[in-house]
Amino acid sequence: MPNNTNNHQNNFWDTPLKDLMLKVNATPDGLSSAEAQKRLLTFGPNSLRKDSQFQVVREFFRFFSDPLVLILMVASIISFAVGDKINASIIIGIVLMSVVLNFMKQYQAHRAVEALRKQVASTAEVIRDGKTSELPVESLVPGDIVKLNAGDLVPADCRLLDANDLHVRESALTGESLPVDKSPSDLEGDKHGIVDAVNSVFMGTAIQTGMATAVVVSTGANTAFGAIASALAKRAPETEFDRGIKKFGLMITRVIFVLVLFVFLVNIAHMVNGGSTADLHKRLLEAFMFALALAVGLTPELLPVIISVTLAKGAKRMAEKKVIVKQLASIENFGSMEILCSDKTGTLTEGDIVLDRHVDVNGNDDENVLQLIYINSFFEAGIKNPLDDAILKHDHPTIGDYTKVDEIPFDFERRRLSVIARHGEELALITKGAAESVYEVCTKVTINGKVETLTPYRLGLAEETHKRLSMDGYRMLAVAIGSVPEKKAYGKDDEKDMTLVGFAAFLDPAKPNVGACLDALKKNGISVVIMTGDNQYVTQKIATDVGLKADKVVLGSEVDAMDDNALAYQAVHGAIFARMAPEQKNRVILALKARGHVVGYIGDGINDAPSLHAADIGISVMNGVDVAKEAANIILLEKDLGVLDEGVVEGRRSFANILKYIIMGTSSNFGNMFSMAAASLVLPFLPMLPTQILLNNFLYDASQIAIPSDNVDPSLLLRPRKWQIDFIREFMLIIGPISSVYDLMTFGVLIWFFHANEQLFHTGWFVESLATQTLVVFVIRTSLNPFLSRASKQLTGTVLSIVAIGFILPFSPLARFLGFVPMPVSLLGIIVLFTVTYLALVQWVKVWFYKKHSLA
Repeated sequence: MPNNTNNHQNNFWDTPLKDLMLKVNATPDGLSSAEAQKRLLTFGPNSLRKDSQFQVVREFFRFFSDPLVLILMVASIISFAVGDKINASIIIGIVLMSVVLNFMKQYQAHRAVEALRKQVASTAEVIRDGKTSELPVESLVPGDIVKLNAGDLVPADCRLLDANDLHVRESALTGESLPVDKSPSDLEGDKHGIVDAVNSVFMGTAIQTGMATAVVVSTGANTAFGAIASALAKRAPETEFDRGIKKFGLMITRVIFVLVLFVFLVNIAHMVNGGSTADLHKRLLEAFMFALALAVGLTPELLPVIISVTLAKGAKRMAEKKVIVKQLASIENFGSMEILCSDKTGTLTEGDIVLDRHVDVNGNDDENVLQLIYINSFFEAGIKNPLDDAILKHDHPTIGDYTKVDEIPFDFERRRLSVIARHGEELALITKGAAESVYEVCTKVTINGKVETLTPYRLGLAEETHKRLSMDGYRMLAVAIGSVPEKKAYGKDDEKDMTLVGFAAFLDPAKPNVGACLDALKKNGISVVIMTGDNQYVTQKIATDVGLKADKVVLGSEVDAMDDNALAYQAVHGAIFARMAPEQKNRVILALKARGHVVGYIGDGINDAPSLHAADIGISVMNGVDVAKEAANIILLEKDLGVLDEGVVEGRRSFANILKYIIMGTSSNFGNMFSMAAASLVLPFLPMLPTQILLNNFLYDASQIAIPSDNVDPSLLLRPRKWQIDFIREFMLIIGPISSVYDLMTFGVLIWFFHANEQLFHTGWFVESLATQTLVVFVIRTSLNPFLSRASKQLTGTVLSIVAIGFILPFSPLARFLGFVPMPVSLLGIIVLFTVTYLALVQWVKVWFYKKHSLA
């Protein structure tokens, strides 16, 4: 019994056909129904596997294991415990919104797999029990013999037994823009990649012309197409944004645990050493509730909202520029992107083959070549390939005085096609085809408009021209003409004693604005790596045309022999990758991500789907295949890559504003909590009531809700920025204690100058704490002087309104319910003075800190 495990990866096309038939236990007469049924039980149906019905539910609940989500869930429980049901409900709503958004990202991958399944044939012509019948594709097994005809989708990965004029469109699998000639011969040389497997056909590709008989080698998930589906079905690798949020969540968890435990233990010790036993239990519960409220105060519960609002604003701006953002987090990943990997066909190029040059054997432009090849394609019967379409679309001379007499069709043995056309009294046999095949029937050559004998020297000139243009990335066809006598029918024997006229050179040209777009990306610190299934010469040509280095080309066959470190090194140092299979592209992307690079990928074909899924940011175009669009994070409504640069800038703007909230929240919250911990050591009462902590936290968060609309310093948009947890932690540990110093100064003033009771102490510190931690956003939001980098009107209005509320609350009717009392005017003046000097000190320390980290 054959082994069907990952046969497509074992390069079955490299195995001699005789050995392969023994390996899969197959004969040209096909299998019996009984044997096929046995194999079906062993290998399973020939279909792309479907996920368990519970998979979606499992994926949904998996998102609740994220550290930040767990912190927020605990914070909501604590809020309920201390009676703050409104705050608890808000936190739960935020968590659910965050989880749903992340779940939709994963669900999108499942939709991509479903779209891929639609690309697979439904029935196949199979030889069973010695006769040919039409069977469901799901019933195919390794060893089955199938017949393929023009228009069929290949039902499984197969090795050809025989083929007649077989051209297969493999763009779905390899990205190769032209149909591939297939023949059953064993391959010569060592190991070959899937793009070089001309003796095999693969599930999901399409037969354009000809017919063939083939033996099934791999089915279902073990096919090359199945590998793409499997890659899409897997959980997408963590993006830079995901990693950053997770690391930040873990950092906050540790800080909360240490500070809250310290404050709780200090309060317990303080209560045990003083006070009566009668009220110890009451004070113990009060200390516990205080510690829980402290935990909520340290929790950045608005972070998911700040992130969502910030990214939603960016998505709206990008939609106005005809860029659809399917996942909000992809905008931030866009801004962090350092390397953009790109397919070639349809993304960097137009995606349509054009006739670019028509030259004589010396490489000089020749209108006669254009006329002859146009006559050939115009009169050619049957299915025309993309090269014929390019010829017919090209500007051409009038040929109204030519009429068709006969045609000698293309076949794989001759690799040329001839048309006999009448022009006046003369009959001309016009031939186009592969250069070597046309040379075989030529004895003369046109040199400078004159017909000369095709000597070895002149043939060498022709070959040199053909080689030069081929290495420039052109697809080449040779053109020849001969005279034939009048007769009823013509055949391949009439292709003789012909005159070589020249060559037609074809190209999928680069898009006009691609060079400028790539240059803009480079200026923004993003390098571009080409990865394509096309050959190295075409790839080098396009790379050169769009302004990329093309000195080093790595072929798919070489990728298999390299480890991930070598792959990442080549990509980072300007290599371009050609003849690449989908799994090889995926390896390069994952190798780069494993080394800390933020990687984007742009492509529009089925073969690009795994790479779009694996990259930090996947980009497709509106006219790409459904599978690619489902796997992508961002879709361009027009094939204009110029918007990529705008998207990168938008991502950096969003990230900068998200980071403002994070460093604001961590530093000011940490400072306040540190102050509470210190106050707990000396005060005979709690420094602030649990409800006051929650109110302070709520007002502070409300002041930050306008951060997504804030302006961003131009310097922050020039280079990719990634999450730097060490930077955030150090900023928190340096800036946070500064606010604690001013808190302690406020404590001293309240106790020693105003002899404050518990209520006045709570009131004074509440107002000072709220003023300093909200107004400091004007300093922290920029690396510049706050007076030179203006905050947005929305942020300015929101922050000043919250500070005003903080000053008004002690004098309002709500003061009694909140535990506040009116403050003396002198205390208000001191709080204002402390706030101003605090902002000035933070500005001075911030400038030093940014210089230290080379961010100024």
